Amino acid sequence: MLFSTPVFIFLFLPICLLAYYATGMSNAVLLIFSMIFYAWGEPVLIFVMIGSIVINYLFGLLIEKCTNKGFFNPKFFLVIGICSNLSLLIFYKYFTLLLPVINLFTSFVQLPKIQEYHIPLLLGVSFFSFQAMSYLIDVYRGDYHAQKNIFKFALFKTLFPQLIAGPIIRYGEFGHQIDKRKHSSGLFIEGIEQFTIGLAKKVLIADVCAVSVDKMFEIPITEISGSIAWVAVFLFALQIYFDFSGYTDMALGLSKMFGFHFPPNFNYPYSALSIQDFWRRWHMTLSRWFRDYLYIPLGGSRKVEWRTALNLLIVFFLCGLWHGANITFVVWGLFHGFFLAVERTRFRGWLETWPRLFRHVYVLIIILFSWMVFRSNTLGQAIGITKAMFGLYGWKNELHPLSLYVDTLTILSVLFGLVFSFPIFRWIHANFYSSLILRIAIGPICIAPIVRAASYIALLLVSYAFIGAQTHRAFIYFRF
Repeated sequence: MLFSTPVFIFLFLPICLLAYYATGMSNAVLLIFSMIFYAWGEPVLIFVMIGSIVINYLFGLLIEKCTNKGFFNPKFFLVIGICSNLSLLIFYKYFTLLLPVINLFTSFVQLPKIQEYHIPLLLGVSFFSFQAMSYLIDVYRGDYHAQKNIFKFALFKTLFPQLIAGPIIRYGEFGHQIDKRKHSSGLFIEGIEQFTIGLAKKVLIADVCAVSVDKMFEIPITEISGSIAWVAVFLFALQIYFDFSGYTDMALGLSKMFGFHFPPNFNYPYSALSIQDFWRRWHMTLSRWFRDYLYIPLGGSRKVEWRTALNLLIVFFLCGLWHGANITFVVWGLFHGFFLAVERTRFRGWLETWPRLFRHVYVLIIILFSWMVFRSNTLGQAIGITKAMFGLYGWKNELHPLSLYVDTLTILSVLFGLVFSFPIFRWIHANFYSSLILRIAIGPICIAPIVRAASYIALLLVSYAFIGAQTHRAFIYFRF
């Protein structure tokens, strides 16, 4: 069930909100509707989720209650708990990739081979597995106590706004809000506004760009001109940003409607001045997870220069693998790891002397090439598109003119995408809009709230119109 579909907007969400507030803001209602939301597409997978809840709940209690004496100590249960989450992740995401290796081992020990079969993707497995592992690690570290109530723990694991694609919430950010969260009309309206912005990002920009991107990435490698290659990659950069940040805005907006406050996941990443700065702004909860639970335990940047570089490559190798069982994701991760390692050398000091415009260009070129690899279906396609981007197949191809893939609607979406990829409106609002609009009044009535409400209503209506006219597309990060 997508946030951007009519069944969610006009059926699921209104019923859920009505039931929630009619029952006195009940956690039980949220848990029930979260389970329904998760079971909507693949009902059988709800049993896997329930199993994950029970296992992590029990391991959290065991880690906290056991003493450090003997074999069955907290570290033992932590390792077993992490392995159980990793096993779930590996089975549903990497079984097909690992099957040849498994069959090689079975043939060596003279056991029958395992036949290849389709394993349905467990929605959000990467997100809720990482969420569960952070919970167990933090309980082990003593950052907070294990949750004693299994239903409250289940709500932490399954709260539907952030269940499928994050942000990756830590229990310390969630636990105190289970019983003590504040509801207000102001927060509810703020949630509606943020949900509306996210919906508009998704259907007005990301989905429009996706139509052109999908068509251009289907062109045979040797027929891709340089102009097509660059436009395709540029459009995908807009698509993935507005798709994922749109989902995040919708998730955070929904959470506010139910009284929850969760950390942001994006902060204008395309305005970054370095790759390091980019990762402080892109998918911030994932970056924070890898920093706190992998990079720092490996030694972080406290070691010698070569060891810091190795730590970064390890982290981003795993970050790439986290996104999927495809060599393109691994290359994408190592690509970022390499430039992050380079920026830990003297190059960083040199980079900081560049004019801001040159630093932006440096970042955007690297990001565009990395998104090209990320979007490619195979490494061969990525290599072919790279050649095209350097003009090795020519800059024009009569069989595939640019006008065939980019129409007026796409251009309009790109223009809005460019504007909202950078904090232009935030600057205008902070410096001019607020002070100007507050001075405009009709008699004794300030029209600022009226203008604001009308703007969001108009944006919502336009988004609804696009939902009715377009084919619904799943959020990109639903695959991960």
